[in-house]
Amino acid sequence: MLLSSDRKQNKRKINTMSDFTVNPLVVIGVGSSFAFSSLFYHLYQEKKKELTVLKATPLFKPDQHLLQVLKASPHKRLQYVAVEGQVQADGEPLSSRFVPRILGVVQKIAVEEHWKYWNTLTRTWNSRLMNKKESSNTVPFSLISPGAYMTDLYVRVMEPLEASGCFMERVYHKLKHAEEGLVNLALQGLAGEKPVAMEESEELLRVGSTLTGFGEVVLEGGQVMRLQPPQDGRKYILMQTDYRSFIDRHESSASMWKSLSVVTGLTGASLLAGVIYNLFGKQDDNSN
Repeated sequence: MLLSSDRKQNKRKINTMSDFTVNPLVVIGVGSSFAFSSLFYHLYQEKKKELTVLKATPLFKPDQHLLQVLKASPHKRLQYVAVEGQVQADGEPLSSRFVPRILGVVQKIAVEEHWKYWNTLTRTWNSRLMNKKESSNTVPFSLISPGAYMTDLYVRVMEPLEASGCFMERVYHKLKHAEEGLVNLALQGLAGEKPVAMEESEELLRVGSTLTGFGEVVLEGGQVMRLQPPQDGRKYILMQTDYRSFIDRHESSASMWKSLSVVTGLTGASLLAGVIYNLFGKQDDNSN
């Protein structure tokens, strides 16, 4: 009798365990939450390291103080500093190709075609970009202290196209749709592809805008200060903003990654706690 009752209880426990199978979607949700939490935390740590380096970088303006510091430095060189100033063309500035009365010192123009081609497998028209053409133009330019339009103190910016960062402003963007005639439609149907639109855009680093550069500053000839890519491998950065706004943007980005890491981690922990309760908590309730 005792053996038969024990067998019944064991069978009941096995049946109870089988009743609380884990939903595969829940398992995927738990794994995805923890995976995203780890990814977001990694991005937060990387942004935090970058922010620490940027905050530790000395900030200068193109003024007499920077000139004196350079003269007192070994080899008349500052390996990695930030310089904030106003953009001024050293000669004739560039004119916008599409917008009148807009002048700049760095110009990027991009033209690309939007096409559609017939996919015989899916029996649908798919999009793709073709014939993308980009051109870049620069003129020598410098940074001066804001408001100092007549000054002998400036920092000449070297090799701006090698710099990373968002230092260009889009001043023009247009999407020209292709005209579709009956003859063109028939030819396109036979060829299996057709043009949809042509996209044109222009970006400029405008004269008079505020620019912050992170890089190496050297003094040549006792008066000419130059901002250039660092020789020690650190990032050469140009940003069309002031230093404080640049740091605030990085802090906001770091806070966003941190918040996403916490939210996804808590979501995964909550789902995991629910799974554990379903497997063990209800089993204890039923056994009681």
